[in-house]
Amino acid sequence: MTVRLTVAQALVRFLAAQHTERDGARQRLIGATWGIFGHGNVAGLGQALLEHAERMPFHQGRNEQAMVHAAVGYARQSNRLSTHAVTTSIGPGATNLVTGAALATINHLPVLLLPGDVFATRPADPVLQQLEVPYAGDVSVNDCLRPVSRYFDRITRPEALIPSALHAMRVLTDPVETGAVTLALPQDVQAEAYDWPEEFFAERVWTVRRPGPDPAELMDAVHTIRAARRPLVVAGGGVHHSRAEDALAEFAEATGIPVASTQAGKGALRHDHPQDVGGIGHTGTATADELARTADLVIGVGTRYTDFTTASGTLFAHPDVRFLNVNIASFDGHKLAGQPLVADARSALQELTGALRLHAHRVPGTYVTEYTEDKERWEQRVDACYEVDEPDTRPTQPQVLGALDALVDASDILINAAGSLPGDLHKLWRTRSRDQYHLEYGYSCMGYEIPAAIGVKLAAPDRPVWALVGDGTYLMMPTEIVTAVQEGVAIKVLIIQNHGYASIGGLSESVGGERFGTAYRYPAEDGSYTGRPLPVDLAANAASLGMRVLRAKTVRDLREALAEARAADTPTCVYVETQTADTVSGAPPAQAWWDVPVAETATRPSAVKARELYERHVSTRRRHL
Repeated sequence: MTVRLTVAQALVRFLAAQHTERDGARQRLIGATWGIFGHGNVAGLGQALLEHAERMPFHQGRNEQAMVHAAVGYARQSNRLSTHAVTTSIGPGATNLVTGAALATINHLPVLLLPGDVFATRPADPVLQQLEVPYAGDVSVNDCLRPVSRYFDRITRPEALIPSALHAMRVLTDPVETGAVTLALPQDVQAEAYDWPEEFFAERVWTVRRPGPDPAELMDAVHTIRAARRPLVVAGGGVHHSRAEDALAEFAEATGIPVASTQAGKGALRHDHPQDVGGIGHTGTATADELARTADLVIGVGTRYTDFTTASGTLFAHPDVRFLNVNIASFDGHKLAGQPLVADARSALQELTGALRLHAHRVPGTYVTEYTEDKERWEQRVDACYEVDEPDTRPTQPQVLGALDALVDASDILINAAGSLPGDLHKLWRTRSRDQYHLEYGYSCMGYEIPAAIGVKLAAPDRPVWALVGDGTYLMMPTEIVTAVQEGVAIKVLIIQNHGYASIGGLSESVGGERFGTAYRYPAEDGSYTGRPLPVDLAANAASLGMRVLRAKTVRDLREALAEARAADTPTCVYVETQTADTVSGAPPAQAWWDVPVAETATRPSAVKARELYERHVSTRRRHL
């Protein structure tokens, strides 16, 4: 039996029939489709989404990159078991997907991209928005998506959709391969009719695997752990993707091994768990970083070991340090010349715990006492950062976080991605639930927060969802506020105004750049941006896009505004201007180095001094072989 549909209609109907299943729980794989329509998709996918509106929910976006961010936010909150599709027209609509696709792939988060493409039949050449490539007739701007996609295909014939769509679902649901998947759809092919086999539209369930460890690798791992005196777990995003938080807690409690977390892994243990020692690396806590420097065994669980985590190869300083890497991806399991334990994080941790219990293995009590006391001292530093002596003054950024910390409970979700906030949050935030801390730092993409908050709220409609944004990231992509207002998605946006790129300003100063070009100020006579602040009113901008805005001038105002926003059932923004952090209430400085090369030769004293410091740090770097 066959049914006659256009390619676009067939694709929508196929997507609506796809499901995932893990641990006996089933859900739709493609929960909805985001779209901005142009001549490259309006008559194809646009018509198909209208035709099958009862099968496929639709969300109207304002920026193509932002639509991908929203889909990624939804996918992460859904534990990668469900995601959204994104459709765009050809040309700039398609190329706007590239940044979002890179973010999804780098963070191993599934998203389906359906950009329109130029005519497959080439009745006119070139067509509007077509890139002409003299040496190749089969290249379009969509080829920009190839290097940032885990799977890419261009559907130039209707029947080619069948194997391509199945490959796309395979990749989206593979915990090792998942990321952005792109099916480029020529606009004429989208509207072409074909007799499709009914079997193509049958419900399919894609099982998300939990592979267990190889027995020999498991026994080797147990031996390695038992031989260590100062082991440290580094929990990455794979702990969350696997829903391995309880298994990690059981492992840590049984062995006494402390657990530090990457940006993606924070929340793997609650902040008040006895074995949680906070963030690790350049933005980490002093407790975790000191443990890392003296660890003789680093047990990485679901981490990619980025340079922020390893302090650019300077953090793990023990002369005999070894690495045991629990990861579902063999590629990551072998990093830092580590001993791999290739398996699903939850499966591996459960088996490790069981095997170690047979030996009654536990780290020395003196080691537990050491990191427990260090953790208490760090918590006192956090308290000092959050403390407010004068509630009627403008807050520092850490005091803004302190006001939010005093308000939220385990149901709240915080989203951030770029600027100075990731460092403050990683050091200071007290995570109360496994998914409260949603920080995209694989790509650290400015503009992610607001659209991602919409995606998260769609996945968790009954929970308070906060987008924490600085003025720099707000100006990158405030457009999806309109979508939140249109669809009544009650996100809370906290805009922290500090008049520029605070994070890069601080980095610039440390590497001899003297904060050049990092402030939002008028130019001075010497060409530097050191004049008075620009008269930009971000609160008025958010209000003009339809959002309710609460302005806070003091700490007292801020506390009241945050409480009002949290209780709101409509999209609400809290706007606050911060003061420069002083030595008491400012966040602690970086507890570990990060390699940003400094000019090898310069005449300005700041750069010369920065180079001297840089060379001292570089001399401590090592390759773990």
